[in-house]
Amino acid sequence: MIKYNPKTWFRPIFSFRKSDTFAIIWKEMVYIFLLTIGLTYAELNYFPGIVEWNELLSVYSLIGFVLSLLLVFRTNTAYDRWWEGRKKWGELVNNTRNLASKIASLSNDPETRAYFARMIPNYAIAMKEHLRQGVDLDELNLTKEEREILEKSNHRPNIISTWIYQAVRNMKKHENLSEEEILLLDINLKTFADIIGACERIKNTPIPYSYSIFLKKFIFIYVTTIPLAIITWFGYFSCLITVFIFYVLVSLEILAEEIEDPFGKDDNDLPTDDLAYKIKANVEEILA
Repeated sequence: MIKYNPKTWFRPIFSFRKSDTFAIIWKEMVYIFLLTIGLTYAELNYFPGIVEWNELLSVYSLIGFVLSLLLVFRTNTAYDRWWEGRKKWGELVNNTRNLASKIASLSNDPETRAYFARMIPNYAIAMKEHLRQGVDLDELNLTKEEREILEKSNHRPNIISTWIYQAVRNMKKHENLSEEEILLLDINLKTFADIIGACERIKNTPIPYSYSIFLKKFIFIYVTTIPLAIITWFGYFSCLITVFIFYVLVSLEILAEEIEDPFGKDDNDLPTDDLAYKIKANVEEILA
């Protein structure tokens, strides 16, 4: 995730990153520019006055309004997914802290505290990689036996969560914990499964394919035909206007596509690496 000062205006405007939409679609902008030049040349030299500008422009104004509503829905839906993912990771940060604090208050056994100090961060780190391409076991703090078990498993966060539950059961047996104290720990542990389930739902349920394709086709047809409505008035300047309209509309679609899956490594995705290692630092400090 890009960290920036939201109060700064001109520096971000005139800076370019590889993730900027201009860098992504500049080739398509060139194609649209060349296409518009061809349409402009043909209309001005071979078909002058073939299109009634006022009538056609009113039609495109109405179509543009409909397209803007579709894009608003598209970007809002994508941002809702991004923000829900951020809230779930915030819940994970809070619940890991609470769980570590409760364990620290209930157990004086150094081995028990050290085990939870390993496994709770392991769960957070495994979760953020599980939501990407797969868990890298080298990032986790594991014994040889634990590593061998995880190498054979498909859903590694679930295995780590099971180990944490088993450790809580052992605490009850060896430290004489009451049912109420176990229930207090279970409240936080249960949220682990709820959080990863919600994140998996966000990741595995993209916007319906037919809607996404329809919107792309709608934008393409609108942009490639709008010169017919403005050539009579703007002449060759309609090439620049068309390219600008294409840049704005396609940029909104690209941004929506990027943030609707917020758990990757793109510049606008959630800072899950930072959050996972913040959990690791906090839990180790509490249980030290």
